[in-house]
Amino acid sequence: MNESYIISNPEIMMGKPVIAGTRITVELILEKLSAGESVEQIIQEHPHLNADSIKAALAFAAQALKADVVYPSEKRI
Repeated sequence: MNESYIISNPEIMMGKPVIAGTRITVELILEKLSAGESVEQIIQEHPHLNADSIKAALAFAAQALKADVVYPSEKRI
């Protein structure tokens, strides 16, 4: 699903993954969701988004975390 929604281009937002056709980063969507904003609130603030693009951002982030990388952290989130 996220192949059609998520792109990364060095000339757009320094290459961060964004929703295609926007400058809205996956990072921003995750921050808003983690801060308690609902999907509906995010869409209202960013009318270029829809529920599928937000789901694609979540799927992209989940896939990125599946890499064989250890994330050391002493701080509890």
